[in-house]
Amino acid sequence: MTIAEVSKKYNLTQDTIRYYEKEGLIPRVPRTESGIRNFDENSCNWIEFIKCMRDAGLEIEVLKEYVRLFWQGKNTVTERKQLLEKQRNKLLEKQKNINETLERLNYKINLYDEIEKGIRKDFTEKP
Repeated sequence: MTIAEVSKKYNLTQDTIRYYEKEGLIPRVPRTESGIRNFDENSCNWIEFIKCMRDAGLEIEVLKEYVRLFWQGKNTVTERKQLLEKQRNKLLEKQKNINETLERLNYKINLYDEIEKGIRKDFTEKP
């Protein structure tokens, strides 16, 4: 696949894909004889993984550490697992905060629905 095709498939800019490669987040992408990137299944798997992790908010430095450990082989499985567990815990905390915010937003929206429908006439509103 060309970089344009990969960009479209994963909804990433070509510059982002080049950056991921430059930073070592994806392995060196095979190239054609004329030097054009020719993304193979392995490259695409890495892009999909990195995109998923970035979309979830994982930092570039964390992903670089993960990739570094990955390339060191099986002896780093425990370290990789611990790194991912730490990131999962951070995401769970974010999820908790998002859920609390959603509850508050839903309360406010329901309040305004009731006001618009005339169900509530007197109320004291807090921010």
